[in-house]
Amino acid sequence: MPEQKLRLVQALKADREVVAMTGDGVNDAPALRAAHIGVAMGGRGTDVAREASAIVLLDDDFGSIVRTIRLGRRIYDNLRKASAYIVAVHIPIAGLALLPLLFGLPFMLSPIHIAFLEMVIDPVCSIAFEAEAEERDLMQRPPRAEDSRLLSPSMMVFSLVQGGLALAALAVVLVVGIGRDMPADELRALMFTSLVLINVGLIVVNRSFSSSLSMALRRPNFFLWFLLSLVAGVLTIALTWPPAMDLFRFGPLHLDDLAVSLAAGLCVVAIMEAIKPLWRIGFRA
Repeated sequence: MPEQKLRLVQALKADREVVAMTGDGVNDAPALRAAHIGVAMGGRGTDVAREASAIVLLDDDFGSIVRTIRLGRRIYDNLRKASAYIVAVHIPIAGLALLPLLFGLPFMLSPIHIAFLEMVIDPVCSIAFEAEAEERDLMQRPPRAEDSRLLSPSMMVFSLVQGGLALAALAVVLVVGIGRDMPADELRALMFTSLVLINVGLIVVNRSFSSSLSMALRRPNFFLWFLLSLVAGVLTIALTWPPAMDLFRFGPLHLDDLAVSLAAGLCVVAIMEAIKPLWRIGFRA
């Protein structure tokens, strides 16, 4: 009876459950309206049921509900990954802008360097992470709490740890560069290269929280690899082509300098992959 269906929905809501109700007839309308999410059949459903619902299934296929939930979870996951990354990546950028002030060194970052970094960060957040494939355990998780945050406290801590570790790696590179008595333009090139490679490491770390690093690297994402290839090309030009070197105020780098930058990026990735399982539960919450 319609009143019985309504009482069932109200009882579940009183128990703090999030309730979805499916129906196609007039007798379903009160429960469809009362549920958090009313789902009506668009083909054989009555006008009353469709008007009372929040969602109308045009194909009358219950499997569409599952596909919708899967898609919604993937989008939400990718939003969380992008949010965690964008918090983490700005910590080393801010730190690299402040460290020279604290130690009386030449400025490492100028407006053109910031513009280059943002041309990497923004497309990664808005397009690359959005295109990430779903996690393996996507549909095995329980529903998240109604009051859960996009960035939970544990995820915020994870982002801060990532950013702090990246900043520490840059500080080590800076100390190495100063210890070699590198000229200011060469030191700037070394620090910027290290920052870009560490940024790439943070992107890789945040791509997946359920897969190993090797599996995450094999996950298809055409735009991400296209963007990283473009970044590698532009960085190579900035480090080797004299007009671009003058624009970025870079000095020449040697292979051992590039090895230091690469080692810094790999260390960040290795450490974050080792401790990432500690935050895996927080990501699923």
